[in-house]
Amino acid sequence: MKIEPTLRALADPTRLRIMRLLAAMELAVGELAQVLGQSQPRVSRHVRILCDAGLAERQKEGSWVFLRSAIGEGRAPPLGAATARLLALAEEGDAAFAARCAEDRRHLAAIRAAREDAAENYFARHAAEWDQLRSLHSPDGPVETALLAALGQASLGALLDVGTGTGRIAELLAPRAARVAGLDKSPEMLRLARSRLQHLPAQGLELVQGDFAALPFADASFDTVVFHQVLHYAQEPAPALTEAARVCRAGGTIAVVDFAAHDHEELRERHAHARLGFTDEAMLALLAEAGFAAAPPLALPGKPLTVKIWTGTRQPAVTHKTPAKAIRA
Repeated sequence: MKIEPTLRALADPTRLRIMRLLAAMELAVGELAQVLGQSQPRVSRHVRILCDAGLAERQKEGSWVFLRSAIGEGRAPPLGAATARLLALAEEGDAAFAARCAEDRRHLAAIRAAREDAAENYFARHAAEWDQLRSLHSPDGPVETALLAALGQASLGALLDVGTGTGRIAELLAPRAARVAGLDKSPEMLRLARSRLQHLPAQGLELVQGDFAALPFADASFDTVVFHQVLHYAQEPAPALTEAARVCRAGGTIAVVDFAAHDHEELRERHAHARLGFTDEAMLALLAEAGFAAAPPLALPGKPLTVKIWTGTRQPAVTHKTPAKAIRA
């Protein structure tokens, strides 16, 4: 970030309002236009200026584009963090600006309600097939309790929920995490997760569209990586776990929640399962190959499917030293 573009980008009342809205939650351009009472092309122009200055960033999900603040605490360079604090202080010290921001945030209630309605409609359309799948394995409650226990009592630090789906696991683990990133390949699922997680602080939440075999995150970005009922969709699980190891810091934790090996072939056709669960031997070998030291797995028997929880600790990368050449006399 540079000071001149930053100051120029902030020298407009609408853009100041946008930055305060993005500090509350991620918003699509159309949602911003609705809150601001301005045309979408006009709002898009303001957004472009903020993004060019490094104050906001776009995130494409299918045909939608969401905007998020790029200057949240803990994820921005010093100038960005200072700018975020300045905007917060401006709202505290400028009564007129504070009143305008408060009115904008009241309009966010309509956005939240619309998202919740869309989520309810989606669940209503798919309730029967999800209920059918749930009937085959352990209830969600005991599985979630076991996952929390398997992850221990310490802080989860920076958490990556791979295949976040509806955002339920991210919601469950968020109170124990410093920040949460949820990744999913489906834009529709990410919209469901955004509805579920919109009560979380915007600066501590990131929802990203992407593939678990090519995670769009830097090396060693996370302390905890969770795959909850997602790895059975992978034709090749090894690349997904290798990517998880790449983005997991040494000493970090991985948790894989999935089915034990089974023979219910109908799940391939009805629910697009690529793998019919995993044996302990197969999963432990996959984790070891990726660079994790596995702990003993947990089993939660169901009728007829058993849910397993495999955890592991990220081992430090091994550095191979080149042998010194012999010195000849």
